[in-house]
Amino acid sequence: MAGQPDLVVSIDFGMTCTGVAYCNVATGSDNVRHIQRWPGRTHANENKVPTLLVYPQGSSTPSSWGFLAETAQETSGAGYESREWFKIMLDEHLLEQMRQKAADPLSVPQIHEVEKWYTDYFQHLYRTIEARLKGELASQWCDAKIEFIFSVPTTWKPIPTVERFRKIISRSGFGSSATHTVSIGLTEAEAAAVYTARSMPGIFKENELLFVCDVGGGTTDLAVFRVKSATGGSLELAQVDVVFGATIGAAQLDSLYENTVLQRLQHADQAQPMGLADLNQTAWEMRISKEYQNAKCDYGSEESIADTATFVVSVPKLDRRYQNPQHGIGNGDMHFQRDDLKGFFDAQISKLFDMLDKQFTRIHQSHPGERIAHLVLSGGLGNSAYVQSCLRNRYSPGSSSHTNAHDIQIRIAPDPQLVVCKGNVADRVQKLKTGQSVLGWRCSRASYGTTCKVLHEPQNPKYYGLKTERDPLDGKMYVTNCVDWFIKQGEPVSSDHPIVRTFNRKCAPANPGAPEPNRVFPTEIVCSDVDRTLLPTVMNSCEYSNPAAVISIVY
Repeated sequence: MAGQPDLVVSIDFGMTCTGVAYCNVATGSDNVRHIQRWPGRTHANENKVPTLLVYPQGSSTPSSWGFLAETAQETSGAGYESREWFKIMLDEHLLEQMRQKAADPLSVPQIHEVEKWYTDYFQHLYRTIEARLKGELASQWCDAKIEFIFSVPTTWKPIPTVERFRKIISRSGFGSSATHTVSIGLTEAEAAAVYTARSMPGIFKENELLFVCDVGGGTTDLAVFRVKSATGGSLELAQVDVVFGATIGAAQLDSLYENTVLQRLQHADQAQPMGLADLNQTAWEMRISKEYQNAKCDYGSEESIADTATFVVSVPKLDRRYQNPQHGIGNGDMHFQRDDLKGFFDAQISKLFDMLDKQFTRIHQSHPGERIAHLVLSGGLGNSAYVQSCLRNRYSPGSSSHTNAHDIQIRIAPDPQLVVCKGNVADRVQKLKTGQSVLGWRCSRASYGTTCKVLHEPQNPKYYGLKTERDPLDGKMYVTNCVDWFIKQGEPVSSDHPIVRTFNRKCAPANPGAPEPNRVFPTEIVCSDVDRTLLPTVMNSCEYSNPAAVISIVY
């Protein structure tokens, strides 16, 4: 798509909620905005839409999605099935781990079912984006130049998970018009760093190390950056280590709460029948209730500390005359101590501490003598006052056991729940305006190379035992299936300048039978996740014990 786009749109597909940010580039603006009106909430402002689908039983077509699915699920009950928290299931390796750990392996979906949920959700999302943003354009939606940018979790491998995701979003309508393009942008932690740097350039100094921790609904991403330039009111960042991720987030916290509620309901029902048709459904509705969500979001805040020591959550469809003080149920409500939430939070925070500690140690080993100046929190769970308090107690100046964190300043990203989708838009808009990305250098999470052949040297021991063949055009012997690794895992790669390699290919000369011989050839690009020190020099050598993923690309 030649020329500048009219509209840049970024989608942050989350475990619990999904956000959409955009910039109307055609007007000359660099203001990044976000969609706030969603089906089912058209008269209220909501920063994100729930990642939720509802299907009638036996149907492969969803009856509702997002906020409409919450309403439908709460009011319809029997005869409908909800699909949520399926983001992490696109990782087939993780899906298999879930199947092995499940009490009933058949309850864990197959990968084709997960892909179907993704496609259904993104089809609804695409139609909503079009409906909300087409009024921003001077031309018709299908004729406008629109760039769609998607963020992906750090835990996803480029192959096969990210490639599977690419195919899904294409099937869902994104990029379906000739003037629309789709790309995978920054990872969630990278996008969070970009938006924070763009929004708060005055607090960072040149050459400082910046640690970003994006704690979302289902995953947590960590990334470390160096401030390369802090002039002109805008920062330029360079990544100094590969991004790391783990399945830590608000969804796991909610799952712990839901399991606790279900156990209390089951014990109460055994002691005194409650007359509820489906206790699992009841526990789910209590988990998405405003009473619980408000208590969770407020926990640890000044308002929460000043509030009562208890909170109540309505038990859907329970007769208000039902009384069961032993299990804290009465007048249609279940009663909780506010500090009951502490254990749910602490289970996630403990894993977060372990992840952060390992990263601090890793940076100390790779950059001895340097100190990390800032720890920036973003994401839904990163916005929790309790999480922030725990991190400050552990890592604030004078508290941390890590020598490179003694002077660290803990900061909260602006718009922590929207920082990922806004960061991708901000990075792209700056690249369009200046030719340079905010995040100028990124560390590769995998190694990439191209297959080639190398002139055989009989006296070179590294070629002993390797397959050779004679080139019919020059008569010389070559080692075949060699790999030239042009990017190695962990190496910084420029976001603005291409990597250039020169290769020679011998071609048969033209002759009367083939006056115009083919001069276009397929080239294999090899991707590997093995440690950079273990990368093979030859594809068919015994040293290559971990199979590489190969993509054939025709240039």
